[in-house]
Amino acid sequence: MSYSANEPSSRTKWGAGTVVILYAIVTLMPLLWIVATGFKTSEDAIAYPPKVFFEPTAEGYVNLFTTRTRVNNEDLANLEPAKTWYEQLVRDRGQVIAGPSRYSERFLNSIIIGFGSTALCMLLGTAAAYAFSRFRVPLKDDLLFFILSTRMMPPIAVAIPIFLMFKNLGLSDTHLGMILLYTAVNLSLSVWLLKGFIDEIPVEYEEAALIDGYTRFQAFYKVVLPQAATGIASTAIFCLIFAWNEYAFAVLLTSGTAQTAPPFIPTIIGVGGKDWPAVAAGATLFLMPVMVFTIVLRKHLLRGITFGAVRK
Repeated sequence: MSYSANEPSSRTKWGAGTVVILYAIVTLMPLLWIVATGFKTSEDAIAYPPKVFFEPTAEGYVNLFTTRTRVNNEDLANLEPAKTWYEQLVRDRGQVIAGPSRYSERFLNSIIIGFGSTALCMLLGTAAAYAFSRFRVPLKDDLLFFILSTRMMPPIAVAIPIFLMFKNLGLSDTHLGMILLYTAVNLSLSVWLLKGFIDEIPVEYEEAALIDGYTRFQAFYKVVLPQAATGIASTAIFCLIFAWNEYAFAVLLTSGTAQTAPPFIPTIIGVGGKDWPAVAAGATLFLMPVMVFTIVLRKHLLRGITFGAVRK
């Protein structure tokens, strides 16, 4: 039997496949458990030993989007019949719906701030990375090191100065303030990542476009940006993940108007204690936008950076 130096053997393929499957199971298990907990009752969520098989219910999602109050059996019997299935579900627990919760508002704030800061970061980061890559910028190395140095210190270390600055500027608990803050934190990452991608794009592409009559901006827009789509997509995902999951700044600088979902989800309190199904339901829904964003950009993540080499 002959073996190829470039083609792995069947045993190697089976071994690699087994490792990948085991890794996927271990990695996805916590996520699947969170999703499952969102469909449990409060009793099943805290049962010991943990329940793997249970009767699913939407109680966690109902509790996530509503605020409820407990009433006695006499008052409950005097109420009009429930008009919706979720209202009946709440009454079966001896409660009535008092109104909507603020999760929808906090979720919308996360979308506005997360995607807004990511878009602004990509705009500024791509322009700065292109300038550092293609032009002779005075003190380029020093400036790049200065940009990188902003990532050497945990952002929370400057939380107090930022809090005082935002308070004086009137940016506390505002969407604009959080977008600018997350953009400032992520900008150094985007500049360094995008500069590496743009450096790998042959400058001959732009020179050919300039010879054909393109302006510098047209060459950048029509030649460089399509080639850098892979890098822009990857960088956007990293920036969105940071802005989407950020907790410390959101707790310190927001309290109501611009509060995002991460500080709000742990505060979900049920009757008699923490409502773990509602917390799990909120966490599950909170994962969806980043997952969808990654899936939408997946084709760019799998593309090559230059689509071939330049003949010289």
